[in-house]
Amino acid sequence: MSVQFAISGASAEEIAGSVERAVASGVLSPGTKLPSVRTLADSLDVSPTTVASALAELRRRGVVVSRARSATRVADRPPLRSPRAPSPLPPGTRDLALGNPDPAFLPDLAPALTALASGASTRGSGSAAATQRGPFAQRLYGEAPVDGGLAELARAAFIADGVAAERVVVVNGALDGIERVLAAQLAPGDLLAVEDPGWPGVLDLARALGLRLAPVTVDGRGMRPESLAAALAAGARGAIVTPRGHNPLGAALDAERAGELRELLRDVLVVEDDHLGPVAGVPYCSATGAGGRWAVVRSVSKWLGPDLRCAVLTADELTLARVEGRLSLGPGWVSSILQRLAARLWADSEIAALVRRAADVYSTRRAALVHALAAHGIAAEGRSGLNVWVPVPDEDAAVRALLGHGVAVAAGAPFRLEAGPAVRVTIATLELEEAAPLAAALAAAVDPPRRTRAA
Repeated sequence: MSVQFAISGASAEEIAGSVERAVASGVLSPGTKLPSVRTLADSLDVSPTTVASALAELRRRGVVVSRARSATRVADRPPLRSPRAPSPLPPGTRDLALGNPDPAFLPDLAPALTALASGASTRGSGSAAATQRGPFAQRLYGEAPVDGGLAELARAAFIADGVAAERVVVVNGALDGIERVLAAQLAPGDLLAVEDPGWPGVLDLARALGLRLAPVTVDGRGMRPESLAAALAAGARGAIVTPRGHNPLGAALDAERAGELRELLRDVLVVEDDHLGPVAGVPYCSATGAGGRWAVVRSVSKWLGPDLRCAVLTADELTLARVEGRLSLGPGWVSSILQRLAARLWADSEIAALVRRAADVYSTRRAALVHALAAHGIAAEGRSGLNVWVPVPDEDAAVRALLGHGVAVAAGAPFRLEAGPAVRVTIATLELEEAAPLAAALAAAVDPPRRTRAA
């Protein structure tokens, strides 16, 4: 079905509703370009003002996105579940697009589960009532929502990194924590400073909350202070900062840059997204501490396992109280069984050694690709984390060219607001011997040989 004929309605509400239904049914897929305001108004026999109002509402809900000098498109991750599955990669394709950690460096859960089943406890773990009932006892209503052992480990790690963590709350992953903090402190229509390029999950989540996005340019040391200052001067009431392992650029704050950002952010909400934790490969430098409203979210997904669905969050007292209060009105708590398992894994010295090994290997793999690209004159970014960001003149052409070489990488468009085109390469499973041929393929995609006309 033509995009134009998938949209109907005589009012802004009806038009917006038809687009949402088309996205939810899979008729309009993520990234689909929508007709211009004038074209859609003519086809529906309504005023351009009506169409513009419908699109504004869809942007507010995060269903569509509009970029400067570009058409309006369906968001890459709209807040609507679609039945359409992503297109499978050709058989044998090397997948360097998804951003997953290397499964070889995720701990085996069986020993930890066995230890829990045997009754071995993590120091400070659980409530007295749950401990008396056994390690796999289900948490009952009215008991503490945070496992004591996990809280103790998280607080110690935060404090070691210079984060003032009086208390912690456990949430279902980094995005869940970020969403709860933003909802606790900001309102629809507020301007939020975000990294550009930045993680699509954060960008789409902010849009779904009705927040407006102020792009802040990023270099290898994180947000650029002059760009952040411009966003704040434009009225940004908060900022989301990735201190290390930035996705997709690999940026990491150093002490000097963190201090510069801290001064700028003293009067607004600052949320730090430490989604990689100790496998980021660099020390933690925090931009929190100068102002009254802040939060730090640390996920265990990339180093203990995505399926645990656990992240620990600390914040200023009021923000933390708001997050805890709202959590108590909804799901109430993250499964205490998962929390105890996360604590068991976190406290295990052998797993800690595995995490350090993972950080070292990721750093080696990342550096290998960056250096191989430099040999071809390509200045790629990747100071920390699991990804390398490679500037290209044409993302779609680069992605297609690499797919022709049997390698899948991620197009940069979902990560960008105003930043230039690029592709993201996930290096988590990249073997060292793959770096040179991949760099050569990327170089050919960036600057393909000119075809000459046959004689």
